Amino acid sequence: MSAKQRTIWTFAITSAAVFMATLDNLVVTTALPVIRKDLHASIESLEWTVNAYTLTFAVLLLTGAALGDRFGRRRMLAIGLFIFTASSAAAALAPTAGALIAARAAQGVGGAIVTPLTLTILSAGVPANRRGAFIGAWSGIAGLAVAFGPLVGGAVVSGISWHWIFWLNVPIGIALIPLALTRLNESYGPANKLDLPGVALASAGLFGIVWGLVRGNTAGWSSPQIVGALTAGAVVLALFVLWELRAAAPMLPMRFFRNRVFTLANVASLLMFFGMFGSIFLLSQFFQTVQGYSPLGSGLRILPWTIMPMFVAPIAGALSDRIGGARLMGVGLTLQAAGLASLAAISAPSTPYWQLVVPFMVSGIGMAMFWAPVANVVLAAVRKEEEGQASGAQNAIRELGGVFGVAVLASVWSHYGSYSSGTAFVDGMTPAIWVGAIVVALGAVAAFAIPRRLRAQEVPAPAYAEAA
Repeated sequence: MSAKQRTIWTFAITSAAVFMATLDNLVVTTALPVIRKDLHASIESLEWTVNAYTLTFAVLLLTGAALGDRFGRRRMLAIGLFIFTASSAAAALAPTAGALIAARAAQGVGGAIVTPLTLTILSAGVPANRRGAFIGAWSGIAGLAVAFGPLVGGAVVSGISWHWIFWLNVPIGIALIPLALTRLNESYGPANKLDLPGVALASAGLFGIVWGLVRGNTAGWSSPQIVGALTAGAVVLALFVLWELRAAAPMLPMRFFRNRVFTLANVASLLMFFGMFGSIFLLSQFFQTVQGYSPLGSGLRILPWTIMPMFVAPIAGALSDRIGGARLMGVGLTLQAAGLASLAAISAPSTPYWQLVVPFMVSGIGMAMFWAPVANVVLAAVRKEEEGQASGAQNAIRELGGVFGVAVLASVWSHYGSYSSGTAFVDGMTPAIWVGAIVVALGAVAAFAIPRRLRAQEVPAPAYAEAA
């Protein structure tokens, strides 16, 4: 196989794999009202249907990257695809909300192995002078999955049943596993030991905080169980940081955060996903619960927002090679915040759809301008042999933003609104989306503060030693 053919296969396989994993972040959103009725699920169960995937996905991303570094990225990609495919079938067969949540958590495990490895395999398998363009196109494919997530979910639920949003993954996974094993080069990273205590501490701490956020409105924010869960989660996360500072082979090297480029890019990423995922969680229900559209109708109406990365991300990725990604990220987050603020300002039970189209498009363009360069900015902040860990960290942090966004904005919604009427739903949705817009605007501030920085290994030794 020629180098050109190998590059094409590498791009095709990694893009298809990240498409499948990313699709499941949002494919379930337009199915939530139907799942709520079919499985008699509460708002908490709906939150966990989304967050069970994103939480396990986020916590284990760093472990997925480390497994690839140690045992081979191609081999672990195939194993991750198998786990994801099998758990998708389990989700499709789930008879109860609890079973669905458990299957979604298992999907997150598979996705956590697949996603970071697609980026490191792609980064190592394409020409260095075109890496930004390839990563931008990869980001565009991921953006396409985001765009099609609500639409595919709505179409499948309207045409067949919600179970089939998970069956769709099965043939894709079955096709990708042998292709990955036969068409990709095997590669390894520097990791020689798994940080299992770090995984345990991060998992326990994040679960405690998310559980407290999800249960807060129901149990009462001052109740012992909520205060205890949030406090314990924070303490365990502090222990995680202390452990990572002392561990011989940490899953998340704390020295990465001494690099301002790495830190600010990840702060911006966390805040962007906080606002985006939390808002989509509510807006996808708004069209069905308040305005009476079908799941397909709801997915179609969100499309002007979510389809923009398909068109804009490849262009922004190519531009990032020339003008740098930080400014593109800042402008993108500013547009995303403006779009969300507009949606919060004009949303009402009787708001005509045409008034929402422009805010959706502005948000989508902003989302694309952020997504395309952020991976390249993060990877350029570390040494080449550390890209696996950096990729895992970046993906983990952004997914945690989504987890906290859904939990916090749903809590805001629960405090001010309910499912009792369209007006009650919007009474909760409006302040929640305002919160999302403010958080994304803070992300824009972080992005504009990112300094221009050479790749870590290109910085002279004394400067690198000081930064790392």
